[in-house]
Amino acid sequence: MPKNKKRNTPHRGGSAGGGGSGAAAATAATAGGQHRNVQPFSDEDASIETMSHCSGYSDPSSFAEDGPEVLDEEGTQEDLEYKLKGLIDLTLDKSAKTRQAALEGIKNALASKMLYEFILERRMTLTDSIERCLKKGKSDEQRAAAALASVLCIQLGPGIESEEILKTLGPILKKIICDGSASIHARQTCATCFGVCCFIATDDITELYSTLECFENIFTKSYLKEKDTTVICSTPNTVLHISSLLAWTLLLTICPINEVKKKLEMHFHKLPSLLSCDDVNMRIAAGESLALLFELARGIESERDFPTETIKFGPERMYIDCWVKKHTYDTFKEVLGSGMQYHLQSNEFLRNVFELGPPVMLDAATLKTMKISRFERHLYNSAAFKARTKARSKCRDKRADVGEFF
Repeated sequence: MPKNKKRNTPHRGGSAGGGGSGAAAATAATAGGQHRNVQPFSDEDASIETMSHCSGYSDPSSFAEDGPEVLDEEGTQEDLEYKLKGLIDLTLDKSAKTRQAALEGIKNALASKMLYEFILERRMTLTDSIERCLKKGKSDEQRAAAALASVLCIQLGPGIESEEILKTLGPILKKIICDGSASIHARQTCATCFGVCCFIATDDITELYSTLECFENIFTKSYLKEKDTTVICSTPNTVLHISSLLAWTLLLTICPINEVKKKLEMHFHKLPSLLSCDDVNMRIAAGESLALLFELARGIESERDFPTETIKFGPERMYIDCWVKKHTYDTFKEVLGSGMQYHLQSNEFLRNVFELGPPVMLDAATLKTMKISRFERHLYNSAAFKARTKARSKCRDKRADVGEFF
């Protein structure tokens, strides 16, 4: 997000003062930038041997169900990373079905568990695979690739790594969104992905405004025409218009207030016409977008009639008490699915977005006295384990520095 809107939180993986040393960044870039020669894609069906190889790694449901449950033991962590390495290799397979299954498997794993260090080292390889699948793949493969790109940026959070991903994939996503010959469902998913990635990674206000204009050119096609009088009839493109409107609304939450007011004036007379659409989802999206626009223009603190919603995750609670927070929560929940609660507990970027503070670490005795599920208790044990591991690593680094000095 633009610098004037970025939250004040240390960059993940860096020092407490900011984005880490130049040497560390160079090392990470080198590790993430390893490439290899790959065979061009083919649309031929998968052979029995290939699908058998793929099934050993990439049953998408296995990550959705078991992903978070592998945090306790180092051995199980290694098993998961081994499977993910296999899935990454399979994103280069000749079979479209195999590539799609691999993309979905990786996405489900990243939605279920924080794997920052693992993907940091492989982000360029993953970005290359996503780029190829977006360019060469058909509808379902493009949707899987776009969904993975969203979760990849959510894992990495704001910073140079996500900016590089957006710089590479942004033009491709925009091209698919605007391509009338592309699958409408692929365009819809790409619109959501483009909005989320821009929200997280864009650091250029000009690019932000350009993206807003891209979405405007899509959803305004649903506006009531002059010759129409009452009801807007939905079309097969309506789902794309809805996703574009929601992505546009999300990005307005990180725009300067003068730009928000400018957009409000521009769309004030036309946007309400979407409330007469015969598609209920369009009516809901239009109503929430209007409410959010007015809330931003007047100032969030000035609206007191919002029906507060409480989100519980483990021992914590988050109050959805304004349209901005509701829309942001709904967007990330759509991307992360059942992994939303886990990321609210563990993902520093999302916790910063919703002003939840650093991840909570509770001792075993406190967890036992709390009435939370085994899974939720497991998450907090994992967070504590991760913190201890980081502390030990820092201690080892200090000892190594002392050894070199002497």
